[in-house]
Amino acid sequence: MSRTRRSFTPEFKVEAARRVIDGGRPITEIARELNVHENLLGKWVRAERLRDGVIDQVRDAPPDGELSGSERAELTRLRAELAEKDRDIAFLKKVSAYFAAQQHR
Repeated sequence: MSRTRRSFTPEFKVEAARRVIDGGRPITEIARELNVHENLLGKWVRAERLRDGVIDQVRDAPPDGELSGSERAELTRLRAELAEKDRDIAFLKKVSAYFAAQQHR
């Protein structure tokens, strides 16, 4: 008996990763709730953190020698804040499109 491969929408992947990142809960716990393998959810979290600019693309890259610890922390915080604002803007665009479509009916 063969099993078919499950596919997930990009929105589902982002929301699942956001549960881990924003909620501060472990990947294993969220993976169990969503019924996905923890390695798969880990990949989604890593991809989302890359998009947020929280982690570098090169896994074992040496830290920049030009930034101090406080500057690096502030940069990380600002990148996360920017990513959150970008998500808010995308959401608001969808909502405004929905209401504009409802107004024409």
